[in-house]
Amino acid sequence: MAAPSPVSPLAPKSYPDLPPVEGVRFATAAAGIKYKGRTDVMLALFDKGTQAAGVFTRSKCPSAPVDWCRARLKGGKARALVVNSGNANAFTGRNGLEQAKFTAMLAAKATGASPAEIFLASTGVIGEPLDARKFEGVFEQMAAAARPDGLFEAAKAIMTTDTYPKVATATAEIGGVTVTIAGMAKGAGMIAPDMATMLSYVFTDALIAAPALQAMLSKGVEASFNCVTVDSDTSTSDTLMLFATGAAARRGAPKITASGDRRLAGFKKALNALLMDLAHQVVRDGEGCRKFVEILVEGAASARAAKRVAMSIANSPLVKTAIAGEDANWGRIVAAVGKAGEKADRDKLAIWFGGIRVAHKGLRDPAYNEAEVSQVMKRETIPIRVAIGAGGTGAARVWTCDLTKEYVAINGDYRS
Repeated sequence: MAAPSPVSPLAPKSYPDLPPVEGVRFATAAAGIKYKGRTDVMLALFDKGTQAAGVFTRSKCPSAPVDWCRARLKGGKARALVVNSGNANAFTGRNGLEQAKFTAMLAAKATGASPAEIFLASTGVIGEPLDARKFEGVFEQMAAAARPDGLFEAAKAIMTTDTYPKVATATAEIGGVTVTIAGMAKGAGMIAPDMATMLSYVFTDALIAAPALQAMLSKGVEASFNCVTVDSDTSTSDTLMLFATGAAARRGAPKITASGDRRLAGFKKALNALLMDLAHQVVRDGEGCRKFVEILVEGAASARAAKRVAMSIANSPLVKTAIAGEDANWGRIVAAVGKAGEKADRDKLAIWFGGIRVAHKGLRDPAYNEAEVSQVMKRETIPIRVAIGAGGTGAARVWTCDLTKEYVAINGDYRS
């Protein structure tokens, strides 16, 4: 078994206190999916009536659990969530779907729930058959041991090349009643989300109907998980789900059926902030990364065009390796803008590193000071701003990390 990678230097210095979300309990276990003695499966149990929403990968080669969840999501209700690490159950043919069904059946038997209300996810190596028989007898033990304060351990159980668990929490008021939101995520490589991140799950005790949850989640993901990238590779398993137990109704929280309900204003703000927090934690744990990079593109013909240019910069191996080398090579930014395929004016292009303008009107800035800019590049967090001079007001902000030799080492040995 390969030695674990050292914790990312961009990891949180501390973790938030995670108050329990009423109506959900967690348990973890070591099922031996890939390695013996390693915690590799988590179970979340939900109160009856829990509502569910989800967004998934747009990959044309989705995993069996993604197909399973998409089909179950139509019912809008959830009683349990099972997530394993060590095996993605992706590109595993008909057997993959059979293993997903068997996993759901075992979980249903252990929890007393219907398989139609059990959601699944798997993360790890693609193309390796998943042996769901390893879950036999495990889910019963987990269901008996599940507890409300197990979110942090659950986040650790679904890690693969992650170097730290990713968790976040928030509160909001709905109709004068305080509700809790908590979430976890995993992901460090194969991160270029297109509807979600690798795996992320958010829980709340608010009483919100599934259609309203879905509308909020679909909108919230666009400015968070869909604006981060580590290596430009979209996973086969990308899943982001939001579960609302409704337990806050016992404290007088109102039932919300429409996403446009004004009483959701505070909840939406808290949810979006939590999604952003988790998305940023994924980037900060990018495989081998040492730098967290924010890229702002403005002056584009549209917001969509601005995002396309921003992602061109964020996904450029030349840009990312220059940042890893602490080299303010703004010429690589120019190249990334030019290849994006969006309208840009070479002779109006301007670039800033950390607030210092390095290029202006298509030329190196007359006041450019290499030593001053080099100090910016030594920081852990590096903001890059690019005005592309297309004459519009379109703007977009995305986040990425640097590309180091360690990334190659991690992925070169991934199946070892």
